Parts: sequence; C-alpha cells; structure tokens
Amino acid sequence: QVQLVESGGGLVQAGESLRLSCAASGRDFSPNAMGWSRQAPGKQREFVATITSSGITNYADSVKGRFTISRDNAKNTVYLQMNSLKPEDTAVYYCNANIRTRISDSVGAVGDYWGQGTQVTVSS
Repeated sequence: QVQLVESGGGLVQAGESLRLSCAASGRDFSPNAMGWSRQAPGKQREFVATITSSGITNYADSVKGRFTISRDNAKNTVYLQMNSLKPEDTAVYYCNANIRTRISDSVGAVGDYWGQGTQVTVSS
C-alpha cells in the first residue's frame, strides 16, 4: 500500500556533497518518524539519522555536524544532506518510516516501511 523510494545516490570524491531524497507514495497514509540507516560491505546496518513528525532530529556521532536530515510533510518526503563526505561513508543508504494508514473511518494501522536502498560511493 505504501512505498518508499530513495534517490540521489551516486559516486563522488571525498569532500563533496550529496543530497538523498526519499518519497513515500500510496493512498490514505501519514508518515510519523522517518529516518536513514546505512550498510557498508561486510558490516552491519547502522543508524544514521531520524526526524520526528514535529521536527526533532537525532544523529549518529559519526555523521553529526556533516549530515542534516529534514522533511517536507506536504510532499511526504525526507531528505539527507550529506556534506564533507568521506570514504567511510560509502554504503547503501536506506530510508525508513513509521507510517499510519487508514483502513476505514474508524480503523487504522501503524507499521514500519523500508526503501530499496541507494548506493553512495565516496572515492579517495
């Protein structure tokens, strides 16, 4: 019913910037908290950043001061501005969202959704 699609990944050199976007689409839904995680080759997926529906943000120490998460509620979209990229930022970046969906006028549901991931590669 709801899909999350990331975009904006690519290949950049160290020190450059990228902005990732994740748009939620579907019918009769409202995102609650949204966020980003990443998984580098051979490593576990790790938390990157989250933002609540009211705009409260949280960042991993490794990206604090370099990455900025934001959202446009009217577009159901969350963004990740990545500045001063480092080779260690290379990973597949995944968008996630806690989403409230409408089943009927009096019944709803809440669930977690994940995007397919977008590759970010930072060369040295």
